[in-house]
Amino acid sequence: MREARGGAGMAHMGRRGAVVLGVAGLVTPLTVALGAAPAQAASCTTRTGPYQKQVEKFLGRPVDGRQSAADCTAIRAFQNKHGITPAIGYAGPVTWGVMDLMNKQKAVGKNPNKDGKCPVNKGRIACVNLTLQLSWIQDGKRLVYGPVPVRTGRDGYETRTGLKKIYWRDIDHVSTVYNVPMPYSQFFDGGQAFHSVGLSMWNPPGSHGCVNMTTTDAKKYWSLLKKGDDVFVYGRKPGT
Repeated sequence: MREARGGAGMAHMGRRGAVVLGVAGLVTPLTVALGAAPAQAASCTTRTGPYQKQVEKFLGRPVDGRQSAADCTAIRAFQNKHGITPAIGYAGPVTWGVMDLMNKQKAVGKNPNKDGKCPVNKGRIACVNLTLQLSWIQDGKRLVYGPVPVRTGRDGYETRTGLKKIYWRDIDHVSTVYNVPMPYSQFFDGGQAFHSVGLSMWNPPGSHGCVNMTTTDAKKYWSLLKKGDDVFVYGRKPGT
């Protein structure tokens, strides 16, 4: 099972100006921008996938559980949009996993801390739910911003859990490890940071540890948070 390569991840200190294209939206899936996996040249598959019915339903296709040319075209477009490879229109576990996560994210609505796991006694705090790949900012029990989709560390590069604090901010950061721009970086744990990327937030398998965000959301986090603010990371990213 192949998955597309991720974008910027665990960052280390280094500076230079750079800008990455970004797009926003949880209800409307993101278009893959600069740095995403290229569209596959392979032909559409005629094979029916193990998640055919679920994928058909998600895409608004007739749900008959049998692959058609139109099904393949729709699935392939989704795969190309979110950097899922191979983009051949097969309704496999990676494609359905992304769709299932989107459904779960939408179901959260405007009550992301319903389970009460992110502390409400810290004042302003940025919360990261790895299980649902969502982040938000709250002040006590009041939701300040979000929830928004994020892209956290892949298997072997997991975003570390626990209570942290933002210890350094660099609006034009460039990773000295991966030589990639990390605009609006706010570091909270040993080189792991919030920052924007030009990828779909659902592009598998994930980052190298950082909490990737759209440019719109990273800018908003930059304006709402400051050095010393709390960050709480909990849960477990699917596939790690």
